[in-house]
Amino acid sequence: MNFRELEETLCRLPAIDAVRIVNDRDRISEVHVLASPAKPAKQVVRDIQSLAMARFGIGIDRRAISVVQLSEENRGTEGDRPVITSIQEHPEGVSTSVKVTLTWNGEQYVGQSTGPAASSARLRIIGEATLRALEEVLGGTPPLALDSVAATNVGIRPVIVAQVVSMRGTEEDVAVGSALVRGDEAEAVVRAVLDALNRRIPALMR
Repeated sequence: MNFRELEETLCRLPAIDAVRIVNDRDRISEVHVLASPAKPAKQVVRDIQSLAMARFGIGIDRRAISVVQLSEENRGTEGDRPVITSIQEHPEGVSTSVKVTLTWNGEQYVGQSTGPAASSARLRIIGEATLRALEEVLGGTPPLALDSVAATNVGIRPVIVAQVVSMRGTEEDVAVGSALVRGDEAEAVVRAVLDALNRRIPALMR
């Protein structure tokens, strides 16, 4: 069975952005799906089962299908969450500086970070600049740390995944966010960090 072909075919379904199949030899053990909220998750699962059976004659247990629905990003449109205004990168010899500007409730918040001008460090520097801007949104507390940021593939789609750490009292609070790469990775890094924390901003501001 060509599982890559199945992944690519499932990605053509409406509302589905990316698919990753985990297989045990010729048996599908897990199906991980990134989807928009345009359809209920249960309908997405049924669509996957129907297409896999009709096109490939494969039955997939619904319990093996995991659906993550990413909210629609409205870049440049204000709402109840910070949005991206600009991302500026300034190479300076052996180092580079990144400035991320977010807009929220009519105000702009700027975060900056500097690091080595190495391609392997670029994503982390952008992510840290995003966190500095979010700390401005939150009034400086609690402090936030970028535990990790990485580029990966889900099915045939490139995705940025960010893991952010903060403290809730004396306990460590870990949040994970992701964003599809739609052009430059820089914007996807900022969106992934925002995705990790957007739902938690009201609680973090208390």
